[in-house]
Amino acid sequence: MKTLGYYNGKFGELDEMMIPMNDRVCWFGDGVYDAGPARNYKIFAVDEHIDRFFNSAGLLDIKMPVAKTELKKLLQEMVNKMDTGNLFVYYQVTRGTGIRNHVYTEGAGNLWIMLKPAEISDGIKPIKLITLEDTRFLHCNIKTLNLIPSVVASQKAKEAGCQETVFYRPGGRVTECAHSNVHIIKDGKLVTAPTDNLILPGIARAHIIKACKKLEIPVSETPYTLDDLFNAEEVLVSSSSNLCLHADEIDGKPVGGKNPELLEKIRAEVLREFYEAT
Repeated sequence: MKTLGYYNGKFGELDEMMIPMNDRVCWFGDGVYDAGPARNYKIFAVDEHIDRFFNSAGLLDIKMPVAKTELKKLLQEMVNKMDTGNLFVYYQVTRGTGIRNHVYTEGAGNLWIMLKPAEISDGIKPIKLITLEDTRFLHCNIKTLNLIPSVVASQKAKEAGCQETVFYRPGGRVTECAHSNVHIIKDGKLVTAPTDNLILPGIARAHIIKACKKLEIPVSETPYTLDDLFNAEEVLVSSSSNLCLHADEIDGKPVGGKNPELLEKIRAEVLREFYEAT
């Protein structure tokens, strides 16, 4: 199959799938999601993604309709049905189906899965960024379906001829990007925002930290500012869709390019692990 969808036991091409109007996602965006890449029919870091998925659901009191082992098996079975093994594997759970009511719908949630062809960037070509004040809510550690601020920020980046938006809080603290984590190299070490409630604990972020530790590159999980970002030796952007990118421009100003050897070591190690695992 070229694309493949799943909804509560029903399978089909994505443009054939139908969702009940009373699914709470339609009224409230009431659900959480996770996603990651597959290569050669192998889903990368699947256990880490599923753990985060269940954690997000638990933080919102959403009852999962399947166990972790069942979901892992179902995802792999769906991957095996595809025409290509290089894919974007997406899954979400909504709180259930019922007449619109703000209080929770009782029972297990609705499971959605979506597969489409996709390739991981090798991270060699630099990207361009813009900055935008972070006006999202204070539970960014939950991978919620409520993504309007990120959608708007992504559109602003596109209109500026850039690939991503970096969010910052009042006072200048950098949090994350519209759909990525952002890190800097400063004084020869990787600096990345701590996994508090202001950022999503990215799976690719964790693998960059893992790579740095293997390479004996110091890592500091501490808050940093816009000034730190613009003056960094290098700026890295990571997501499950593109594991390790780097930026050479933010808000039209050149950034990075001051420690290309260290950047390349990190990029190469992250991609080596991905290729070896898949």
